[in-house]
Amino acid sequence: MDLNARVASLKSAIRDVPDFPKKGIIFKDITTLLKEPRLFREAMDLFTDLCQRARPDKIVAIESRGFILGAVLADRLGAGFVPVRKKGKLPGTKIAHTYDLEYGTDCLEIHDDALQRGERALVVDDVIATGGTAAATGQLVGQLGAELVGYAFLVELTFLGGRDKLPGKVLTLIRY
Repeated sequence: MDLNARVASLKSAIRDVPDFPKKGIIFKDITTLLKEPRLFREAMDLFTDLCQRARPDKIVAIESRGFILGAVLADRLGAGFVPVRKKGKLPGTKIAHTYDLEYGTDCLEIHDDALQRGERALVVDDVIATGGTAAATGQLVGQLGAELVGYAFLVELTFLGGRDKLPGKVLTLIRY
């Protein structure tokens, strides 16, 4: 089976949820893909192939579905796993980055010892929409002195232009 057919089979397993999280938005729900062992494995095989050239030392994964993909990817690539969480969810000493949303602000945190100067970090999440959360995560990587080698997403909502907010390489497997 060629790559396009493999990606199409994954895409067909993703459920559209209308009016979530608010009216007018069609949410791309990857849990319907994740619950099928063969499809989850196929997705991670293709995602690993997509990301391996980045040669990251650490996978920096965004809460919460990014943790699922990021942990598997870190294991497969022999990289460390670093969680980025919403404010107040990490214990210990951390740094924070507050960023603007369409209708307010949000804040992400990372442990201050999660990355070392010069380590190669790949930011991973399930979906890129407007790019704000990923850009904020990239800022945290930079604050810790690591080298941001790129961003990787299972799904990209191309019509929202999120990749334009991200510096450097943006890797995506499934595009809408």
